[in-house]
Amino acid sequence: LAHAIRLLLEYTETPYEDKLYSCGEAPDYDKSQWINEKEKLGLDFPNLPYFIDGTTKLTQSNAIMRYIARKHKMCGETEEEILRVDMLENQIMDFRMSLVMVCYNPDFEKLKPGYLEQLPGKLKLFSNFLGDRKWFAGEKLTFVDFLMFDVLEQNRIFEPKCLEPFKNLKDFMERF
Repeated sequence: LAHAIRLLLEYTETPYEDKLYSCGEAPDYDKSQWINEKEKLGLDFPNLPYFIDGTTKLTQSNAIMRYIARKHKMCGETEEEILRVDMLENQIMDFRMSLVMVCYNPDFEKLKPGYLEQLPGKLKLFSNFLGDRKWFAGEKLTFVDFLMFDVLEQNRIFEPKCLEPFKNLKDFMERF
């Protein structure tokens, strides 16, 4: 969830500290390093990832993305672009969650074929939405392009050839 944030921070040349917390070994996965610190940070909803910019303290990946994007005018400019950004942000989250539900499920091997069966249909929707635009909202890069890159990359890791039928999505990934 933090990868797209890091990409956006790098792209906007926003200084940041990439603070990583270690988990212990299986089966306990000791999280005391994070648990001991999270209540001391002054976050309204202590969670990972978090972002602190002066007195602004945020959690929730999309809230962090939007905050950075607003500072750099990367949320869309026209009403149509803004609507495309809003809609795609939520569609990406649904898409990401469908992959997460398979990957973190104890029945992963049983669920994987069903996910792979429906994957081309979902990718076709994104391909149609992108159309012949350079970026998903239009001609200018917005924060949802970072989210989209991240989720498409995760799906390529899951199924390396999944983007083959979608030239515009492959081109998007290359451009990014």
